[in-house]
Amino acid sequence: MTENVEVTRNGRVLEVKLNRPKVNAIDVQTSRELGDAFALLRDDPKLWVGILTGGGDRIFSAGWDLKALNSGDMTLDNWWENDDYGIGGFAGLTENWNLNKPVIAALNGLAIGGGFELAIACDLIIAADNVEFGLPEMPLGIVPDAGALQRLPRLIPRNIATEMFLLGRRMTASEAAHYGLVNKIVPSDQLMDSARKWAEQLAKSAPLALQSVKEVEREIECIPLEKSFKKMRTENLPTYKKMLQSSDAAEGVAAFVEKREPNFKGE
Repeated sequence: MTENVEVTRNGRVLEVKLNRPKVNAIDVQTSRELGDAFALLRDDPKLWVGILTGGGDRIFSAGWDLKALNSGDMTLDNWWENDDYGIGGFAGLTENWNLNKPVIAALNGLAIGGGFELAIACDLIIAADNVEFGLPEMPLGIVPDAGALQRLPRLIPRNIATEMFLLGRRMTASEAAHYGLVNKIVPSDQLMDSARKWAEQLAKSAPLALQSVKEVEREIECIPLEKSFKKMRTENLPTYKKMLQSSDAAEGVAAFVEKREPNFKGE
């Protein structure tokens, strides 16, 4: 546990809670703390899945700490170079290209600006039924360049993403689920139980197979179908290649044939 981020181990699952009242805004220090938490998930072979949530019941995260930006504690010009946001870029996840373990976002409230960008950097999103998403940067004279401009048009229809960029309107959890941005909506009092249930299910799978999905998806995204096959067959995808040769792959097949539960070890 650090000043702004709570980290809890639950078997093979690492729970990360952003806890910086009142609105869970993210300054440089908080970004570093989140990066350290996700580095722990990445590097510890005993951890297979992550859950990310926010403290409180109203706001997951309001994103960038605008007070810190206004005071000069954070910079805007070339912010990704001038301030050390830690491992994985802003909020530890938006540019974390080496984290192949799945992360479930358990959204407890509003995901605004950089908080929205952090949420869509996760692999699966479960949202409480009171959640709304928004990108209010335009009236501030800035743009959401820590992930929303890059990711959102790939996740929902481009014209809807542009509407959110330019008009700053909020999107409800139901609308987000309609577009496939949110995987599941639950009552707020069921949020963490639902996230933990999914995490436990994932943690029963072979970890190299879980990690291969993320590695391959990342590497073949936005390339033509034929080239995606060629990339998988001929280029260096170390986790995927390791999975094909793993003891876990042999164990999974044997367990199926023998009608028993597999004993995966991550090797």
